[in-house]
Amino acid sequence: MEFYIPTETGEFLAFCAAVATGLIGLFALFAPGTALRLAGLQVQEASREGLAFVRSAGGFYAGLAIVALMMAQSWIYMAIGGGFALAAFGRILSLLSDGSFTLKNLLVLAVQAVLAALPLGYAFGFI
Repeated sequence: MEFYIPTETGEFLAFCAAVATGLIGLFALFAPGTALRLAGLQVQEASREGLAFVRSAGGFYAGLAIVALMMAQSWIYMAIGGGFALAAFGRILSLLSDGSFTLKNLLVLAVQAVLAALPLGYAFGFI
């Protein structure tokens, strides 16, 4: 199997979203404590289940991104975009109902929206 870097603009943007997803996943996989602190959370000293959850979630992100990069198929990009679209929807719900309307949450929402729009736009033929 040969590694493929797309030359078409739409596919390249979806590829970049997959790379960003992989980097986020690898960061959470190998630095879960820092990832939790960036999210404004902390793990209790008596319980390490939180770190295990963040590592496994990071592994899921990284695994999905690696498959997308290796296979370069629209339906895999669609999975990444759909996941980030629902994550952005959850963040919008939190902004509206949990009183978490902060600049940090708005910035993360913008990142999630972009990471959803790029692969979905390519998969559905908009870009």
